[in-house]
Amino acid sequence: MRFILLPGHRYDTVGVAPLIRGLRFDALLADKAFDSSWIIDEMNERGAGICISQRPQRKTPLEIDGDMYTWRHLIENFFCKLREFKRIAMRSDKTDTSFAAMISACAAIINSR
Repeated sequence: MRFILLPGHRYDTVGVAPLIRGLRFDALLADKAFDSSWIIDEMNERGAGICISQRPQRKTPLEIDGDMYTWRHLIENFFCKLREFKRIAMRSDKTDTSFAAMISACAAIINSR
C-alpha cells in the first residue's frame, strides 16, 4: 500500500497522478474532492471500478456499487476518527515525514481502542 501525504492546504487531486502511476488496482474509493473528469476517465481506461461520493453539480451521475460504497463509508469513518486528534486536524506538522509519522501513531491508538 502506498500513501502520498500532502502538506497543509493543497488541493487533493494534485497527488492522485503520482499515487496511481504504475499501480494496478481494481477500484478507486474516494470522496467528493476526487470527483474530477480526468480521474474518472483514467479509471475507465484502466477498467477500475469507481466509488466516488459525487458533487451535486455533476450533470450525469455515476452508477455506484452499493457494496463498494459501504467500504468507502468505513474508510471515511476512520478519517473522521483521525481528525479527533488536533494535530492531524490542524495539519500542524511542517514536513511530510512528521505528518506521516503522526498519522501512523494516531492510527495505532485508534486500533488499540
